Amino acid sequence: MISQIGIVFFGVLAAWLTQQANENRKKYACIFGLISQPFWFYSAIESNQWGIVFLSIIYTGVWLIGFKNYWVIPVVPLPKE
Repeated sequence: MISQIGIVFFGVLAAWLTQQANENRKKYACIFGLISQPFWFYSAIESNQWGIVFLSIIYTGVWLIGFKNYWVIPVVPLPKE
């Protein structure tokens, strides 16, 4: 039950943040997406849904790219001419 709450809360929040026009809010999507991943893994492994485990690995990689882009190597906007 806790895994389902974690998936819904953190997963929906991450998806919602990806669609924000405000870049300051958008950068938090990857954080909440990464927080949701252990809940996905636990739920998928407990129910032997190996396709979801594989998909969770891919999503984790994608959220890590966002983390790198927003937090490790911040995106610098190009100067306007």
